[in-house]
Amino acid sequence: MDGPRTVASVLDRALADDPGREALVTRTRRLTYAELDALANRAAHALRDLGIEPGHPVAACLPNDADVVVAFHGAMRAGAVWMGVNQALAPPEQQFLIDDSGAALLLCEEAIPELAVRQVPLDEWSTAVRAASDQPLGIEVDPFAPAGLAYTSGTTGRPKGAVHSQHNLLVPGAVLVESRGYGPDLRKGDCFPFTVLNMAVLTTLLVSQARGTSIVMDRIDAEGVAAWIREEQVTTWNGPPALLHSLATLDSVTPADLASLREVWTGGADCPESIRRAFSNKFGLPVLATYGLSEAPTVVAIDPIDGRHVSGASGRPLPHLRVRIAEGTGEVCVSPAQGNDRYRLMLGYWNRPDASAEALAGGELHTGDAGFLDDEGYLHLRDRLSLVIIRGGANVYPAEVERVLLEAPGVSAGAVFGVPDERLGERVMAVVETEGGAGLDEEAVRTHCLANLARYKVPERFVVVPQLPRNAMGKIVRTDLPGCVSGRP
Repeated sequence: MDGPRTVASVLDRALADDPGREALVTRTRRLTYAELDALANRAAHALRDLGIEPGHPVAACLPNDADVVVAFHGAMRAGAVWMGVNQALAPPEQQFLIDDSGAALLLCEEAIPELAVRQVPLDEWSTAVRAASDQPLGIEVDPFAPAGLAYTSGTTGRPKGAVHSQHNLLVPGAVLVESRGYGPDLRKGDCFPFTVLNMAVLTTLLVSQARGTSIVMDRIDAEGVAAWIREEQVTTWNGPPALLHSLATLDSVTPADLASLREVWTGGADCPESIRRAFSNKFGLPVLATYGLSEAPTVVAIDPIDGRHVSGASGRPLPHLRVRIAEGTGEVCVSPAQGNDRYRLMLGYWNRPDASAEALAGGELHTGDAGFLDDEGYLHLRDRLSLVIIRGGANVYPAEVERVLLEAPGVSAGAVFGVPDERLGERVMAVVETEGGAGLDEEAVRTHCLANLARYKVPERFVVVPQLPRNAMGKIVRTDLPGCVSGRP
């Protein structure tokens, strides 16, 4: 597979062909490839001046605007390890990521008083970038060294950082560009937070390899997204099912608003066929299913570019990957396709050798998801072995919420699970036992959760039960949880 070996050189082909071509559009800036290249060099020097050396983790908690994209490219050219911190996370969640990654520096929009880390607010960072040299930093970047951390969670209730090299961050984009025939006319719009590492892969890294234009949106509401698509003539866009539902049902969004689109992807949550039909009926475009993982990184499977979709499926695996369904458990296991042995889905989990060995046993990624491949090679997901709740395209991990819930006033035990919702995919519900069987001060519990969790992770319903279902070992029987709330208001 031809293409750049490092993120540090991902702009080179576009720079050689047409340095004046528009590379990036955000709320405040429009940058050509030449301008983005110069700013990336400045950012790399600024990070070096702040004490960042190759291999050092750098945390960034910045909005969807040009600064976060420039900082990412600068970090890659400095050989640093990028770690995005979602602005939607509560301070205790942000602090954990900073501590676990070992980041000694946080780039942030404004200082966050609750965080114990050296912070560089946006005004200070912008001044440092402007003052720095626009010449290359002059270091050789190892394409296979750790370069990015994508934090995901699991049964411990604490996130784990999936480690990726610059080479691995480039591969999904390279494969999508080649297999889908993208070129300089690609105008790819994305509204998910750029601080999610997968979005760096699917925005600037994919688009730069096509020599197209990356449009990083700062709106997640239907009217705002439609305005971005209309005004910037976006050709490919990726959105969660809840947003597709709003676009399809709001009278304020018209087919003319989305007329420039050639492809619409959805992923991160099961998209009901009813939403697909409503969107297609209104806009005349199929919704393309995807399946991806932070550990991959990002897309593993996607519907063909011709729009053919098999009901209930999440597309076909990309050609650089092999998907195997484990006998007995039905677990989806992913590995590099034959002849692509230099590519690894992830290097492992940051400072977690046991978890890394378990996830990568046998040279393949054990996803924790159960599914099957049909006769045409489409991947169908049956269930999530990891119990993750996907609410509006955002992952909510029960163990993480339960850890906070058990510290709430009056709660002696609790379990969290997802309930189906047509618009959001799933909503978060909590079933709790109270201390001494007393009543629950739901407002106090909600306030506690909001102080320690992102709003989308906070349960929308709390149901008190005399006793949670448990097995002989005292473990909660999660399959019995829906029965605890049936018939309750």
